[in-house]
This record gives sequence, structure tokens and C-alpha cells, in this order.
Amino acid sequence: MRLEARSVTKSFDGSRQVTALEGIDLDIRDGEFVCIVGPSGCGKSTLLYMLAGLEFPTGGTIVANGEPVTGTAPSRALMFQDGALFPWLSVLANVEFGLKMKKLARDGRGARARQLLRMVHLEPFADARVHELSGGMRQRVSLARALAVEPDVLLLDEPFGALDAITRGVLHTELQEIWLSTMKTIVFITHNVREAVVLGDRVLVMSPRPGRFVAEHAIELPRPRHIDDAAVNAYARRISADVKLVDEVAIAGR
Repeated sequence: MRLEARSVTKSFDGSRQVTALEGIDLDIRDGEFVCIVGPSGCGKSTLLYMLAGLEFPTGGTIVANGEPVTGTAPSRALMFQDGALFPWLSVLANVEFGLKMKKLARDGRGARARQLLRMVHLEPFADARVHELSGGMRQRVSLARALAVEPDVLLLDEPFGALDAITRGVLHTELQEIWLSTMKTIVFITHNVREAVVLGDRVLVMSPRPGRFVAEHAIELPRPRHIDDAAVNAYARRISADVKLVDEVAIAGR
């Protein structure tokens, strides 16, 4: 699925009006893995929620496969930072939840959910409860649940940010494997520049609020990639220089 944003602005009204995003133009090709980095408060997550259909632009348009985004759709699955699992359900039942909403037959739901748990290496924990899982395992369940409804697009909002380095590295490998096997369109939000280089075909850099795209880097490295690879670090240094320059310009303009 192709995603586009055209001249998108997003403002919030409160005690004072805040412009979160301004002049956003974006083209994401079908099957592309795009990572977006930028400082806290620059509107990265807001943009992701608009792509999902949970938020709407104040100005401009969001388009999916040529059609304006007017709300949520099963073709665009959003994975939150904290996983948002149902603690009263088993791991298997959490993955089955979206399939149940699609009214898939019970036998079909179970078989599909177990297949996805095998993909994220969690089938032995199918009957476990959420509180029995580590943070990394919970994020694997969330990923399996997002994949269960067979979306064309995965929208991931800093899903690995709270994990330790070892677990994060394992999930980087697993997510690359899943992407290579499914070729779904993925938009991945992160603060971690090296993580963005490990995962993305392209890395887009945003400015401080109001968020705008100020740099773009194509990552021309073979997969799988690891966060400690020398080539990954070389790309990350160049992108980090852009991020630092953006921050310095923003501070000087205050």
C-alpha cells in the first residue's frame, strides 16, 4: 500500500493553539520500510496516528492507495509503544482478537494465531497471561496481533524504545525477517538513529515543533543488519549530524 501526505498541517487547541506539524509532504512506496526520527514533541507520533486514521489534519490531506484517509481501517495496523495488550486474555487470545472482530471461524482463528506466534517465536507461551511475559515478549505478541488481521501497512510507534539492548537487537532481526517475508509497507517511529538505520530503506529526519521533514537518507546496506555493524554506525553518524544541526538551528531561533 502506498501512503501519501500533501501539505499536511496539524494544530491542537487548548489554553493556546499549538501547531504540531506544518507543511508535511510524504511519499511512501508500496512495500517500503521507512523510519522517521526527530526530537521529542516534533509530531512524529501525531503523523503516524493520522496515517492510521486516528487523527485528522487541520490542513492538507492523507491518502492511502489514492483514497483519502477518513478513519481507521484493517488495512492499516497501528502498534503502540506499550503494546496495549489485554491482560485478562491469554497470549493466544490476544492474537486472535482481531481475527474475532473479522468474524473468522474459531478453528481458523486458532490456527492463524498459532502460525503467527511461531513467526515471532512465542508458540510455547500461547496459554500464558500477559503479566507472565517479559517486555520483549509482550512486544512480540503485539506484533503478532497486528499481523493477524493481514494489514497492508504496519505503523509502529517506538515499539522497542523501553527494551534492553539485547532484546531490542533480537527484535530488530525478527522484524527484518518478517518484512522480508511479507514485504508489507512499514512506517517506524524511533528516537534511536542506529535503530532507524538497521531497519529502514529510508530514514526521514524531522525538525522540532512544528515538525517538518528536513533531511532524507536512503540506506543502501544488505540485510540482515545489526546495530553494531560498522556500516550501520557510519550511516548513523551522518544522520545524527543532521539531527544535531536541526537542534542547533532550532535553539538559535528561540
